[in-house]
Amino acid sequence: MEKIFKLSANGTTVSREIVAGLTTFMTMAYILAVNPGMLGETGMPPSAVFTATALSAAIATLIMAFAANLPVALAPGMGLNAFFTYTVVFGMGYSWQIALTAVFIEGILFIIMSLFNVREAIVKAIPANLKKSVVVGVGLLIALIGLVNSGIVIGDSGTITALGDLTSGSALVALIGIAVIIILYSLKVRGSVLIGILATTIIGIPFGVTSVPAGGWTPIDIPAAPLFFQFEFENLLTLKFFIVLFTFLFVDIFDTIGALVCVTQQAGLMKNGEIPRVKQAFLADAIGTVVGAALGTSTVTSYGESSVGVAVGGRTGLTSLVTAILFLLSLFLAPVFLLIPSAATGPALIFVGFLMMQAVTTIDFKDPTEGIPAFFTIIITPFGYSVAEGIVYGIMSYVILKVFTGKLKDISIVTAILFVIFLLRLCFS
Repeated sequence: MEKIFKLSANGTTVSREIVAGLTTFMTMAYILAVNPGMLGETGMPPSAVFTATALSAAIATLIMAFAANLPVALAPGMGLNAFFTYTVVFGMGYSWQIALTAVFIEGILFIIMSLFNVREAIVKAIPANLKKSVVVGVGLLIALIGLVNSGIVIGDSGTITALGDLTSGSALVALIGIAVIIILYSLKVRGSVLIGILATTIIGIPFGVTSVPAGGWTPIDIPAAPLFFQFEFENLLTLKFFIVLFTFLFVDIFDTIGALVCVTQQAGLMKNGEIPRVKQAFLADAIGTVVGAALGTSTVTSYGESSVGVAVGGRTGLTSLVTAILFLLSLFLAPVFLLIPSAATGPALIFVGFLMMQAVTTIDFKDPTEGIPAFFTIIITPFGYSVAEGIVYGIMSYVILKVFTGKLKDISIVTAILFVIFLLRLCFS
């Protein structure tokens, strides 16, 4: 392990990486339940989607582990699966086969862009303060997801959001879980987040929040027959299909960049504003998307939830290896992994949001041309529910302010090109 993952050089140990990988998986395991349900609405067999989700996540995360040696896990992305189902299939009337075809082509384009360092150039073009603000924005988004999933925060027609009923069910269990985590963390107990997830899962049983499976452990169906390579390449040369392809491509690019910037900066792995082995990391993402489409699932992308593993000590690809193994085991022990309720993972997400907020102290808010774009990135990410959109509005405001204050030398060529692309997208969306 030392030879492959360079544990000592990264200041970590095998046991710490195992705990980090387990913790990361627990905060991501919800995708195993959500993705089959969402894509199943299009007519795709849910059991086959489950297998495709687990396998594509495992394969992509294994590539990240061994090729990039980063503690970043991948799986079919939330938001992209909603776009797949509700916009492409239901809204535009395409079949799920054509939607999978768009994901497949997008993945191939990703591989080409990664090989020619296009995405690496985009990462380098993002100003330093914006990179820090991405961490803060993702932290707020993750905390918001944890609050909503736990039932602590709910939607409200009068005030947009409001506190839920904190005295019963999921919200109460989640509050207990938060208390466990923050107390253990304050006492400097290693593995406080993982202990909190496990403790909250157990506490949730008498509250009826944790549902103990009554049936046996049965492997899920292999997806080869219903979903394997179910592509339709006819009638693809249309404006509608191009819009679908561009949207998949655009959102995945910046979701992935946001996740990688966030996780590597939080882990202290980013040097001079650059992500280590970024080309290999992007290739893991791209190959995962191609494999996922071939197996029968929506776009595979890097997960911001990997920050939870980093928070408990994950620093190398060994964390990712453990997460990948658990995704494979989920094929045989699905009821066990799906046992963990959102009320147990929610507190972990909320707490990691606190840890990621600490990056806000390093942002230069005194210079308005740096601070205002950082602010837009921070607020658009959670309130727009999109890492990609947070980056978009951060870069657009950055360029506008630099131009009108005469600081043109601060704008790189790639940043200027991104601004034009974002502006065109805004005008024609």
